[in-house]
Amino acid sequence: MIRTLNFILVLTSILGLVAVYGLKFSVEETASSKFALERTIEAQEAELSLLKADWSFLNQPGHIAPIVQRHEAALALVRIDQKQFGSFNDIPMRPAEPDTDALDELFQLLNAGIDPIDQILEQILEE
Repeated sequence: MIRTLNFILVLTSILGLVAVYGLKFSVEETASSKFALERTIEAQEAELSLLKADWSFLNQPGHIAPIVQRHEAALALVRIDQKQFGSFNDIPMRPAEPDTDALDELFQLLNAGIDPIDQILEQILEE
């Protein structure tokens, strides 16, 4: 009986040893792939930083101006006039008070179960 118990315990110990050894290799492989991914991310971040620096240099007005002057005729570029943007006088003023009659009518329609949007869509579809 003791011999059988010893055999079972030795067999269980060997199986546990194999399982722990396999787990160790699995963890090491996961750690090495993690470190490889971190190195790849660091390299891509460095490359991105370099690309951002190049982009900021290429977007400087001192770099763009000669290119624009060279190709101004081919691209038919014209300087922007301030009148193209409009003025503050073109913006309509906000009404002094909200139109409460229209809002009251809208709420009455909604309370009555009538959806005004459906009516507008039906009118558009009929036309």
